[in-house]
Amino acid sequence: MNSIFKGIHFNALGLKKYTLMLAVCAGIGLVPTYSIQAASPNINPPSLKANAPHVYIVKKGDTLWDISAKFLKKPWRWPEIWASNKHVKNPHWIYPGDRLLLCSLNGQPLIGKDEGDGCTGIIQRYTGKKVTSIQPRVRIEELANTIPVISLSEIEPWLVRNTIFNAESIQHLPYVLGTEDKRIIAAKGQKIYIRGEGLKIGQQYAVYRQNEPYVFKGINGKKINAGTELEQVASGLATELKNDIATLELTESFTREVRKGDLILPLFEAELPSMFYPTSKNEIVHGGHIIRVMGAINRAAQRSVVTVDRGTLQGAKVGQVFSIAQRGEIVKDPKTKKNVELPQQQIGHLMLFKTFDNLSYAYVLDSSLPIQVGASIQSTEDED
Repeated sequence: MNSIFKGIHFNALGLKKYTLMLAVCAGIGLVPTYSIQAASPNINPPSLKANAPHVYIVKKGDTLWDISAKFLKKPWRWPEIWASNKHVKNPHWIYPGDRLLLCSLNGQPLIGKDEGDGCTGIIQRYTGKKVTSIQPRVRIEELANTIPVISLSEIEPWLVRNTIFNAESIQHLPYVLGTEDKRIIAAKGQKIYIRGEGLKIGQQYAVYRQNEPYVFKGINGKKINAGTELEQVASGLATELKNDIATLELTESFTREVRKGDLILPLFEAELPSMFYPTSKNEIVHGGHIIRVMGAINRAAQRSVVTVDRGTLQGAKVGQVFSIAQRGEIVKDPKTKKNVELPQQQIGHLMLFKTFDNLSYAYVLDSSLPIQVGASIQSTEDED
């Protein structure tokens, strides 16, 4: 039992390192470098919207996805038109107050930050030519002020407090045996009693509630159990230990109260990534679907979090953007009186932000209609 619990602790630390790695990569600018690809006759340049602004002033609360959508029909192609300044440490960062200009390079769109010399300076810096018309400037900004691709506050609960474990691992986790004063539920400031091996006095622990397991048909048509979702409801400090029963004083409560049977894992501090980078390069196994809407019954909309039935074992990666296609309505033909299914509709886009073996969490970037469980995800390369 001890070895199993320690193994789970290691996985938690591994998740911390993973999210920290994302933050570090964003911080030092380890992102792909892009060039304007329109010079190749085999690559169509990103299409601008008819009402794309020539000048846009970045506002507090903007996201990069929102800004991209103001200029492009396909916002995930933003890196192809962004004029990165190779002489700046983090050329991809955008801040409130930045003045963005829509320019043209060899007849193709190019967007960059105005440094006081307009499109001429943007193009010169992008192409590597020296700019002598303006004096160098020093700009100091807090990392927290950068414009994110999406709002991290809207996905933070699932980044930090949700995880997925397989059924075998869950069976061996310590669990809540009871609460003080024979309470049915407990919250911050109260004590609970935990049973299990590997518990230590002075260790901080997280209390998790089990949600419904993810059971669905796999690629081969067989039913698979892809794991059970655990949602953190509280955290606390172990203060006493007698035999295999520990006393835990709850120091934090979240969306629900603690109940008997809730599971225990060592607490870890997750480092939130400062950036996600959307990409249209998708390599997942075809045929993925939305199988759960987080925080709702069966419908999602823009800014919802959903679960899709594709994980790392099927090629899923953080940052991948997919189209959402919904089955057409079943209607009765007025002449034949038979039911006919209308063609499916492309109704929005989502981006993967956290992956597991056979599942991934995704953020709905946009949607024109309510999204139902069962909607399929498809490569954006298939869009017109």
